[in-house]
Amino acid sequence: MGLIKAGSHVDLDFDHQFVPAHKFDAKYSYKQDLGYFPGWASIGGIIVGGENRDGNTNVKFHQEDTLRRIMDRVTSEFGVVIERFRADCGSFSKEIIQTVEQRCNTFYIRAANCGSRYENFRQLKEWKSVELGYEKCDVTSINMDNLIKGRSYRLVVQRSPLKDKHGREQTDMFGVIYTYRCILTNNRTSTEKDIITFYNERGVSEKNFDIQNNDFGWSHLPFSFMAENMVFMMVTAMLKNFYLYLVRHISEKVKPLKRTSRLKALSYILSACRQNGCEQEDRTF
Repeated sequence: MGLIKAGSHVDLDFDHQFVPAHKFDAKYSYKQDLGYFPGWASIGGIIVGGENRDGNTNVKFHQEDTLRRIMDRVTSEFGVVIERFRADCGSFSKEIIQTVEQRCNTFYIRAANCGSRYENFRQLKEWKSVELGYEKCDVTSINMDNLIKGRSYRLVVQRSPLKDKHGREQTDMFGVIYTYRCILTNNRTSTEKDIITFYNERGVSEKNFDIQNNDFGWSHLPFSFMAENMVFMMVTAMLKNFYLYLVRHISEKVKPLKRTSRLKALSYILSACRQNGCEQEDRTF
């Protein structure tokens, strides 16, 4: 359909989406509900792969296998190069990082914090003040050499003052209390601000889940077992991709419609066109 150009360099995002489902084989999750916990890969708004798992499954369980299969299919069947890969802290493990690094040029994975790392951050002195999302924070980079033997990565650290409900900075006996966020990457050239900004843009890909839940039926799975429901989710993910192709062409002819319009907007606009006797739009449809 031309949604992804062969030979192009793409950004691949991976994330897990808990799908509440009170089905016969659904498992109880830490999300405090019964359901499934599939992992999905996307390129922009296009879902390119996914594999399901029980609701009580740890997100790291066999994730390396899942990513290997999906990334190999994307590069071989689509004929593209995975330029950049993004994922949250559920992908922060030795095996997953090794698999991802072999299949993309640069990766950006949210690093999990721990008590010892927090103490190390407090000792850092060389912080740069930047503005991210209209809020000021401090950033710096350190080397991480102890994750995988023989490999050195860059850990981009962001700190923001912890504030109370009135917006006042909270302090303790050591001074201002900070919240730390980290991104592990093999990108050594970009600035900390550019890396954090690019990583934060993965929120756009998470919109896919909202669209699938509300426009394509993921919030109301029709079957009693995970296998059949996974087929349903796969088929509706394909339908969403077909919808993207369709709306791109219709938006060129129907003025109120945009390339980013949701399914409900398309249905409403076409219905209004027919009711008002807009023959041109009807012929386009």
